[in-house]
Order: sequence, then C-alpha cells, then structure tokens
Amino acid sequence: MSNVKFLSGENVPLEMHKVRMVQKVNLLPVEERFKSMKEAGYNTFLLRNRDVFMDMLTDSGVNAMSQDQYAAMMQADDSYAGSETYYRLEKVLQDIFGMEYFLPAHQGRACENIIAQTLVKPGMVTIMNYHFTTTKAHITLNGGVVEEILYDEGYKIKSDAPFKGDIDVDKLKESIKRNGPENVAFVRIEAGTNLIGGQPVSMANMREVSQICRSEGIKLVYDASLLGDNLYFIKIRDPKYKDTKIIDITREIASMMDIVYFSARKLGSARGGGILVSDKALFLKMRELVPLYEGFLTYGGMSVREMEALAVGLLETMDIDVISQTPIIVEALCNELIKNNVPVVTPPGGLGCHVDASEFCSHIPQEEYPAGALAAAIFIASGVRCMERGTMSEQRNDDGSERLAEMELARIAVPRRVFTLSQVKYTADRISWLYRHRNMIGGLKFVEEPKVLRFFFGRLEPLSNWPEELAKQFRKDFGDSL
Repeated sequence: MSNVKFLSGENVPLEMHKVRMVQKVNLLPVEERFKSMKEAGYNTFLLRNRDVFMDMLTDSGVNAMSQDQYAAMMQADDSYAGSETYYRLEKVLQDIFGMEYFLPAHQGRACENIIAQTLVKPGMVTIMNYHFTTTKAHITLNGGVVEEILYDEGYKIKSDAPFKGDIDVDKLKESIKRNGPENVAFVRIEAGTNLIGGQPVSMANMREVSQICRSEGIKLVYDASLLGDNLYFIKIRDPKYKDTKIIDITREIASMMDIVYFSARKLGSARGGGILVSDKALFLKMRELVPLYEGFLTYGGMSVREMEALAVGLLETMDIDVISQTPIIVEALCNELIKNNVPVVTPPGGLGCHVDASEFCSHIPQEEYPAGALAAAIFIASGVRCMERGTMSEQRNDDGSERLAEMELARIAVPRRVFTLSQVKYTADRISWLYRHRNMIGGLKFVEEPKVLRFFFGRLEPLSNWPEELAKQFRKDFGDSL
C-alpha cells in the first residue's frame, strides 16, 4: 500500500534518516523533577528546558531540519523588500498547492488573526470540525462564535474509524440553515485535528463539505499545519489513493479550499507560516493587514533564512519517507502503552500519542483538571514534558463557570526526526509505571489564572501533597535509578 518501512516480521518502525548532529540532554533525579514541577506551578509550559529530559510538549518549532534545509539557509537574500528568498518560497507554494496568492506570516496564529479580522464580524458563526485554542481565541476576540460539528466517532477514545476528524455533514447543513449562510464567517477544516488526538480528515469528507460551502457561497478554510500527517493517512488508509502521488493529493485538497493557511513550525519543519488564496479580491483585503501585524509583504515576520529552510521543507513534505516518520513512531509509542493497559486514543493519529486522562485518572473530577495533573505526574515520573489537552485548555464560560472539555488528554508529542526508539520506549515504560500507581495522582486548582489561553502561563497547585508522595514512591521502586 505504501513504501513505509518496518522491521521484517515485526511492527517496529524503521527511521528513514541518520543522525549527524547531537544535542546533550539532562535527566534530573526524581526529587529535582518534583522541585522543578512545583516551581513551574504544575504547568509544563512553565518548566525550564534545562530541567527537561525529553521535550515532548509539542511538535511545533522543535523538529529536526534536514541537511538540505540548513544548506538552503546560506543563500538567503536579506533585502527588506523584494527579497529573492520570498519569490523562491512563493514559487514552491504555488507549485505544491496550485494557489496563486501567498501572504507570509510569522506563524500559524498570526495567519488566524489576519483571517479572523478579514472575515469575522460580531455575531457571526464560524463552523469547524473541532476548534484549536488560538483559532477560537481569535474568532471570539473579533466577536464571533465557534460551532463544532465533529463526526460523532471523533469523540470516542477507542475506535477503528480511520478518519475521526471528519465533519458531520448533516450537522453542517443544519447549522448553515439555522444561522443563515450570510451569518457564517467561514467553515474551517483542521486536518489533522489536534485536540482530539491528531486525527485525520478524509478526502471524501473534504469534497462533500466543499460542495456544500460553494453551493451556499461560504468560504472554506483549511488549516494545513498538520497536512503532512493527514497526507500520510490518506495515502495508507484510503485505497483510492494508495497509488496517488503525495503532491497530487495535496493539490486535490487545495483545489477544494478558498483559503489554506499553515504554521511552518509544524508543516515543513521550519519556522514561520503563511496564507494561500486563489481569489484576488480576498488576497487584497488580507494583504492590508500583513504590514500592520507581521512585516513587509516579502518577509511577513519571518527571517529570510527561515523562509529558505521552509521552501525546502515543503518540498520534502511531498516525500512519503519524510511524512511517515511521525505517525509510525506515534503508533509505536501507543502500542507500547496499550500492551501495558494504558488508555490511549485509537487509532493512533499524527502529532503525538494521546493518553486518556479521564480513564487514567478516573478518580479526579474534571473541575480538578485530570489531564493537567497527569501531565505534571508524567514529568515527575520520567522527566518527559508533555501537554495538557483538556479542560485547562478551554476558555471559561461567560458566567465564569468551567467549560468542561469533551476529552481529557495528555498529549505526548513526537517532534519529527528528534528522538530514538529507545527514548520512546523509555517514555512508555515510565508512563506504564505511573499507570500502576495512578491512584496516587490528585487534582489541581488555579492560583494564577489568565482570562485568555490560561494553559500557556497559568499557575496551579495540588489539592494535596500527592506530587511529593509520588516522587517518594518512584524512589522506593527505582532506587538509585533516575
């Protein structure tokens, strides 16, 4: 079905790259990990990286670049305006996506700001398969409302459905009818779908959604930040595309969209981001905002070296040996955890392995942030930094009450081409130990809570002394082992 490589007779992924540069990491003793977690306010975002053994917080901006990307950085044109670097990147994007107009931005959320300011008016609704934190924040800051219409299977932790990120088409039709097409700012597809486990969206679903949007005169926006993973899953899970080239799948997706935007901190394993459109009038409306928020039109907040690396990284994304690397390592990590009865989202998606904190910590009420508590406990047990993707990542309701998340997940991201299989197995081993001692984990409460994107820099404290007791149990079980 594809040329993804595994060891003979075993479902063990084979890395299709070799390591030519290394960076030393530091594994602190468990007592120091507990101290670092306490000083960070039990928020993994606030940990200092010098205290982290394996940084699996995100796959954004932490991926290993290729030798060709580093080489390309040396030809960067530093001109403020009219840089040849910009035109090289523009040409690559036009060739890959088949869309004429490109606006650079410093990262994905900057693209979201420009799109929201252009299309969202107070009281308008934006319909999407599932929200992402910064996307929702930009829409609500502009007076809009987000409606999520994910296919029901996407909310199930354990499933065999190959494309759990699909939009529920019947719900889409109902939402458009109820709100009126003129009140729909845009429909957004995120593929893969970050907050439900990096789950992909099928080509058939994108095609049907596109047809509905075009018949109603509604803009269709595609978040392509995790495009590489989604291309891989279409290639291996949809028999219709098993013999289709990756670039042809990409162009078919883009042909259905009015706007494609991306964070190059994910897509292309570089930095920066951008917006692609085919409609000139729409391009001109958004273009006015780039100098206000990003920089001149031929760099958009990116360094030209980043832009050169991105151009090469985008071309490498059209190679199945490149885009297969994260999904197969994620699957290996998930399989190791499943062998030890640790509950994870299935089928494994892209981006990372997602542990089901609602089952792992079933004794902790959602109001006490079980996914956040699990992320803190994972660091204490392993030195691995992961991320809460649950109620902590939601915004409170207007009346101040908690908006409980549909899923409580601890995401163990897998940066591309960074960690070895032995390090992945170490992670699974420590999380499996933690699962056997899961009843020791307790809840958290906010002591410093920002109103917007609180999960980034809010501080919490435990509702008991469970973190210290967990560290003591680790030392008892592992002795002098770190």
